[in-house]
This record gives sequence, C-alpha cells and structure tokens, in this order.
Amino acid sequence: MQPSIETERIARRRILFIVLLLGVAVIFCLNIAMGSVNVPLPDVVRTLFGREIESSVHESIIMRIRLPRTLATLAGGACLAISGLMLQIFFGNPIVEPYVLGISSGSIMFVSIVMLGGVTFGFNILSPLFMFIGSLIGAFIVMLAVVFAAGKVKSIVTLLVIGIMIGFLAGSVRSILTAFADLETVGRLTLWTMGSFSGFTWQQVRILLAITGVFSLAAILMSKPLNALLLGEKYAVSMGVGIRFFRIAIIVIASVLTAALTAFAGPISFVGLAVPHMMRMGFKTADNRILLPASILGGALMMSLCDLIARTVLAPRELAIGAITALVGAPLLIFMLVRRKNVL
Repeated sequence: MQPSIETERIARRRILFIVLLLGVAVIFCLNIAMGSVNVPLPDVVRTLFGREIESSVHESIIMRIRLPRTLATLAGGACLAISGLMLQIFFGNPIVEPYVLGISSGSIMFVSIVMLGGVTFGFNILSPLFMFIGSLIGAFIVMLAVVFAAGKVKSIVTLLVIGIMIGFLAGSVRSILTAFADLETVGRLTLWTMGSFSGFTWQQVRILLAITGVFSLAAILMSKPLNALLLGEKYAVSMGVGIRFFRIAIIVIASVLTAALTAFAGPISFVGLAVPHMMRMGFKTADNRILLPASILGGALMMSLCDLIARTVLAPRELAIGAITALVGAPLLIFMLVRRKNVL
C-alpha cells in the first residue's frame, strides 16, 4: 500500500508542475497579446520566433513594450516568492515576507534618496543600476536590523510591529526629501511607490533576469540545508550545515531579490506571503527541493496574472499592481487557511 501512496504523490506533483508551466506559458502569451491594443496571437508567435508580420505597429508594441514588461513580471514574481519562502524558513514563521518585515520599506527609502536626493554614486547620470544599488543598500540595512531584533525579542507580533515601524520611518524620510525635490521628480517617485511594471526597459529587464537567474539557482542549490534548518539549528549542525554562513547566505539572497524588484517596479506586497503558502498546500509538502521551483513558477504566474488584470480591467487606465496582488492573493490565502489549519 505504501509504494502506491508514494507513487500517487509523485504523480500529483508532476501534474501540478505541468499545470504551473502551462499556466505561465498561457499568461505569457496573453500578457503580450492583450491590452489597450489587442494583438492577434499568431502575430505574437511569429514575432517571438523572429518572423516578420504585416503590422509594424504590432511588432513595435510587442518588442518595445509588452515583451520586456511580461518578462519583468515573471522574474519579479519569482523574486518575491523565493524571498518570502526563504524568510519564512529563516524566522521559522509562515506570516513573514519582505513587505511585512519592512525590507521593502528600506529599499523604498534608499531609492527615494537616490531619486530625490540626486545620488548617482559618483557618476553624472541616474541609471537602473544605481537604482538597484540604492535599493540593495536599504534592503541590507533593514534586514540586518530585523535579524538583530529577532535575536532580542521572542514574539513574532513584536517583530511585525518593528517591521511596521520601519515602514513609517522610511515614509517619513521620503516625505522630508520630497519637500526639497522638484515636482517632476516627486511625481515620478509617487508613481513608482504605487507599484507598476509600466515602462520597463530592456536594460532593466536584463539586470532583473540576471539577478533572478543567479540567485534563484543559488536558492535551489541550498534546498537540502533549508530542509535541515526546518528541523532546528541543532539538527542542521549535526548534518554538517555551517549555520553562520548559511544564515548570511539566506539574508543575502532574500535581500538582493527583494531589492532588485523594488528598485525597478516599486513596492509590491503579498506575493512573497501568499505564493509559498499556496505551493505548500497544493503540493502537500514542506520539502524545499519541491517548494523552491514550485514557488518560482507560482510567483511568476501570480505576478504576471495580476499585471494583466491591472492593465486590462480599466484599459486604457492602469491600476496599481500592489492593489491587485492583495485583491487576488488575500481571498485565495484565506480560503486555503480556512480549509487547512496547518500551513506548514
């Protein structure tokens, strides 16, 4: 009986992975085809395969606007999902994510300093790379502060309150800087803080894809030590895991992935919280060898779907994607938590 149960479990997981892959492929095509101007799917396919199409307008829309934006949503969703999963393992609590802990707020604060303060790290221009550097500095500082606080307080509620207070501090710094900036810069920052993948350039996409690829692979290679950490630090040490180095690696990966997305798309909540839960419940496992690749696909699918909704529901107007991620993710998570009390 036992082998048949295991066989069924493996078959179920394979089916779920296939469904996730098909979902990502479908939403990828829909994101490119749908919008204020609808592009026929055959034209989308031909353009993606390098073939010429009759409409040069459609080709321009695909290659200059929708393809880079769609790739950014897929990579951005994967970033937040991996970061959320690793932070939940790090703190041993299922309700933490970069936005809740204030890590995104730290990125917001330092990106605001870069944008409003005109900081260019010694250069005369403000490029996407400088935005990322500023975001990364903020994420690291807040992450280290949260880790220090976690060592002093035992209550997760207190830790969450600290994250909220960090968010208020970041907001106050941004407000002070706003008073010294010109209206154009303030307007650009305001739109950025609402969260959006609009206007993504190929330079930004390349940076985001490179960061996502490298650090996603690093996270997957750490799946076995992450499994050991789930059973406690003493067990992890007995299995040969260097806890000090391993914890630093988790901090670096979570911070870099959060900073990369926040720098280019602004603060986006809920994906890092909802997706790991959904993958745990869907795959019925806590094995990170399964959860990490599943979260990559699930995060990419959720973010890309939410961006499609944000672009099309009131087209040509565009909604803030952060509002859509909460609107889509919260009911799903509540439904799953009601059905199954044990989320870990």
